[in-house]
Formats: sequence, structure tokens, C-alpha cells
Amino acid sequence: MEVSAIAAEQDLRQAAAGDTSAFELLLAPLLDPAYRLATVMLGDRGAAEDAVQEASVKAWRKLGGFRGAAPELQAWFFSIVANECRMTRRRRWWSVFKFADLPRSETPTADERFESLDIRQAIQRLPADDRLALYLFFYLDLPLERVARVLGVSTNGARSRVYRAARRLRPDLGPEEIPNG
Repeated sequence: MEVSAIAAEQDLRQAAAGDTSAFELLLAPLLDPAYRLATVMLGDRGAAEDAVQEASVKAWRKLGGFRGAAPELQAWFFSIVANECRMTRRRRWWSVFKFADLPRSETPTADERFESLDIRQAIQRLPADDRLALYLFFYLDLPLERVARVLGVSTNGARSRVYRAARRLRPDLGPEEIPNG
């Protein structure tokens, strides 16, 4: 076991015992991807910030019940974030969700390059659970096993969801936007 993995396991034990500093060390690298995940699901920066904050509090409260190893913490936390986003959507049924307003960097990111292909709009038209599956697999590059854990399905179920979500994008994209399409 490498040094960073040993340190992460130690931080996990300390956090489960109530050490807030250890919990912050574990959670810090997960907050930005979790925020982006929530933004993709909710399409609203403010709602995404609230969802991640609420998920962080829930993760702190439930950490004593976490039975996995430190590498599994990411999928566990993302599943809490995804569930919080689902609850937010159910609570806010009367509101109109806006497109995400993520800060732009000086150099174009992969996201900004895809905007020119209208893929962003096509993804926004997908159901939130489809956006979640695509985001976890393609953007965060999580293995299917972790995607499955976040989605609460089997690995084959996660594979099917990613495939179906990607297939649903095809009708919204023109032929010039689909390689070999």
C-alpha cells in the first residue's frame, strides 16, 4: 500500500472518530468535482452550492456508518451529492432551472470547446439521471464500478445507462458533430 493510501486510510479512521480536520482533508479534493456534478444535475450554480454543502453535512453525519476503504469514499460522497440533487429537484418543482453559469478560464476547456458543437444544449435536454451517468463516466472518468455505486445500480446497469444516455444524444446532434455518424 503506498504512502498516500495509508495516509488516506488513517484520515478516514480519524474522521470517523470525529476529527473534523481529517474529514476536511478527505473531502477537500472531492468538493470541486462534486460541485460540477451538482451543477450538471441542477443547472443552477446556487442550487449546486447548496446541494454540495448539504451533502457535505450529511456525509459528516453518516461517516461513522461508512464501511468502505478510502478509495471508495469518492463514489460514496458523489452518491450523497446525487441524492441531494434529486431531492432538490423534487422540492423545487415549481421553479425554472437555469443553465449552469460556470466561471470561464482564459484557455478554453474541453467543456467550452464542446459548447461550439451544441453538445451542451443536447446534454441539458437529457433527463438529469442521464446527465449524471454521462458526467460521472466521461467527465470525471470514473470506472463503471464507481459509476454504478453512485447511481445505486449494478455495473451492468451503469454500463447500460451510460450507453443509453449517449445514444439519446445522437438525435440532438447534427451529422457533422458525430464522428463516423
